[in-house]
Amino acid sequence: QVQLVESGGGLVQAGGSLRLSCAASGRTFSNYAMGWFRQGPGKEREFVAQIGWRSGTTYYADSVKGRFTISRDNTRNTLFLQMNSLKPEDTALYYCAKAQTQYYRDYSHYADLQSYDYWGQGTQVTVSS
Repeated sequence: QVQLVESGGGLVQAGGSLRLSCAASGRTFSNYAMGWFRQGPGKEREFVAQIGWRSGTTYYADSVKGRFTISRDNTRNTLFLQMNSLKPEDTALYYCAKAQTQYYRDYSHYADLQSYDYWGQGTQVTVSS
């Protein structure tokens, strides 16, 4: 069993930064890829970023590439998402999720919600214009 708890969300002005954290329980955190997803108002949940089990592989949605950075600290069982140059369209509930394998290479896998078996409750990010 894995429990994921996100934190770090909040209200920020456009152009600002936030750093999200996801604390994971259990001993298996370091054996699996992890991802960040988000769900904006009236929208479906969408892929944001994925990081492989040893941090060597990362993937980003085009909408956040160059602005967001995913990272992890396996010694602390924690996943991070550094978000810079935030835009109003980044407003969403942000979720961390545990993948079912060490990493996915294909977009069809790492961007698919079904590829992840544990989810946090989400942390709200609101970007004002």
